[in-house]
Amino acid sequence: MTSELLLEMEGITKSFGAMKALSDIYLRVHAGECVGLCGENGAGKSTLMKVLSAVYPHGTWEGSIRWKGQPLEAQSVRETEAAGIVIIHQELMLVPDLSVTENIFLGHEITRSGGRMDYETMHRRADELVRRLRIPDINVRQPISAYGGGHQQLIEIAKALNKNAKLLILDEPSSSLTSSEIAVLLDIVRDLKSQGVGCVYISHKLDEVAAVCDTIAVIRDGHHVATTPMRDMNTTAIITQMVGREITQLYPQMPHETGEVILEAHHITCHDIDMPSRLCVSDISFSVRRGEILGVAGLVGAGRTELMQAIFGAYPGRSEGEVLIDGKPLNHRTPQRSIQAGLCMVPEDRKMHGIIPDFSVGRNITLAILTQLARAGHINGQSEQQAVAEQISRLQIKTSSPALSITGLSGGNQQKAILAKMLLAQPRILILDEPTRGVDVGAKYEIYKLMLELAQQGVAIIMVSSELPEVLGLSDRVLVIGEGRLRGNFERQGLTQEKILAAAISSEDTARYLDHVVTV
Repeated sequence: MTSELLLEMEGITKSFGAMKALSDIYLRVHAGECVGLCGENGAGKSTLMKVLSAVYPHGTWEGSIRWKGQPLEAQSVRETEAAGIVIIHQELMLVPDLSVTENIFLGHEITRSGGRMDYETMHRRADELVRRLRIPDINVRQPISAYGGGHQQLIEIAKALNKNAKLLILDEPSSSLTSSEIAVLLDIVRDLKSQGVGCVYISHKLDEVAAVCDTIAVIRDGHHVATTPMRDMNTTAIITQMVGREITQLYPQMPHETGEVILEAHHITCHDIDMPSRLCVSDISFSVRRGEILGVAGLVGAGRTELMQAIFGAYPGRSEGEVLIDGKPLNHRTPQRSIQAGLCMVPEDRKMHGIIPDFSVGRNITLAILTQLARAGHINGQSEQQAVAEQISRLQIKTSSPALSITGLSGGNQQKAILAKMLLAQPRILILDEPTRGVDVGAKYEIYKLMLELAQQGVAIIMVSSELPEVLGLSDRVLVIGEGRLRGNFERQGLTQEKILAAAISSEDTARYLDHVVTV
């Protein structure tokens, strides 16, 4: 590569107490190059980027960073941003009540003489940025909360470009995007490359990595594994480097028998929280059997999560309908009552609904069973520690200690901890809402195996997923939700992604003509 060498990281080593998170890592990025940084959850990708962006300032790690040929010894994120290194985190850093413009210019406001905000100039510049990124239907004067997660992710990129980024780090940038928004994102990355911007692209979606990256850098357990041109790689080779072994079958095949109906949902209806006259879920009924894996597919915003929340008793707005377990109504539903009845749920938004950030890994894992561990009002510490240790081992949760704050874990390991919490409650019916979002391919395989083992034991599993290959690879039957309505109830045999998408976007009249649809 003959273009300018922007970044050179050499011998990067970072420890947290006795635990070495990074050991002698190196990374290079040229102008106009996109480097895919790949590795399992907990491999050290985010730690490496925090070193680069000075979240961990110079002096707290060993090694060297050179930026455009000169040593970079930044003490703050502001310094690295001033140099042109900008990171877009997996968790969006936006202020909901501020306008799109105010979010884009946050901390970099344009002012007039006297210190007053020059809103007209900022609005004009913000409008230019969103047009450059081809973000549709955006009024930069509106609060950012008026726009969905996909738009907000693209606005984060606009915010980065406003800081004159020469190196853009994208950490799981497509986790909340639809397929059409992902296509726009990848085009944006290609445009940035053509303008000489260097990119580091971190994603577990290896098809995206293959589509847009020029070079693949793989780290495993804090060590550098390989740096290889993408033209010499494929997704199978990337997986092998990431996990240290070849995964020949991404979706394990484990036969399991389905039994009698265990859960019935009748006429579930949810009213929109902000506009109660609007229904986000409209009169949906279905059932699931013991040992069955029921996939739930549909476009983002179709009402899948709201449906699951209502069944579990966690929908924050008004909902109606009836849920029966073993033919008996589950009245006055709350998460606690549902768990007591054997109905458990791993939520989609782990940060908002899955964890308590101030608690340790261990306490987050045992939250659902604390009453079972209590004797005379006191938690039996030995029993709690034993339960936690068993779940950490069972799900291979990477943590230096159960006493570590759960926010110290990678996103994928946080997901495993939430799953462990629900497994301790010994579910008979388990709802998994996007169970592998932000989870690396090796951990996905382990979660899939666990799901199939639970199904073999007679646990009924309802899996909501935006990844259609995942739905087809694991489900015995698939429900398709579109615009808050049940559009199809498909047997997996002969089912294709095209048929699922057709049902998701079609009217009910069109959906009737699809093969394998079952009248509901």
